[in-house]
Amino acid sequence: MEMNRQEYSDYVEQRMPRSRAGRNMLRAFLTGGLICTLGQGLLALYTRLGLEPEAAGTAGSVTLIFLGALLTAAGVYDKIAKFGGAGTLVPITGFANAVAAPALEFKTEGKITGTAAKMFVISGPVIVYGVAAGAVYGLLLWLAGLL
Repeated sequence: MEMNRQEYSDYVEQRMPRSRAGRNMLRAFLTGGLICTLGQGLLALYTRLGLEPEAAGTAGSVTLIFLGALLTAAGVYDKIAKFGGAGTLVPITGFANAVAAPALEFKTEGKITGTAAKMFVISGPVIVYGVAAGAVYGLLLWLAGLL
């Protein structure tokens, strides 16, 4: 079958799946926004219960980490992530999921060689490079006299 450029272009246009980028970005925005709104609500709740703002922030973060790990263990976080995409990766709940998911996946290999060894497979590089970047930035700020 011989096609000229225009016919081929029309054929490709017909067969090519439509981009879902707009829909995916909206879902990520809404999902990440809901997680962050939950975090803000927890901060307000803990402040109202009498915690100082810094302690309320810590309590809110710990609660979000706990909820992320709990939802991962219950198999719900994956469904939320399937809908919200990157909106579930950025907040602190995404980090909790990155630690809990491999731990659950490899628990059949034992507590040491499974859960403990594989727990930081995904999040380990983030921790290492985050700490290293923080140290480098801190050193640069200290050398510049800003600290």
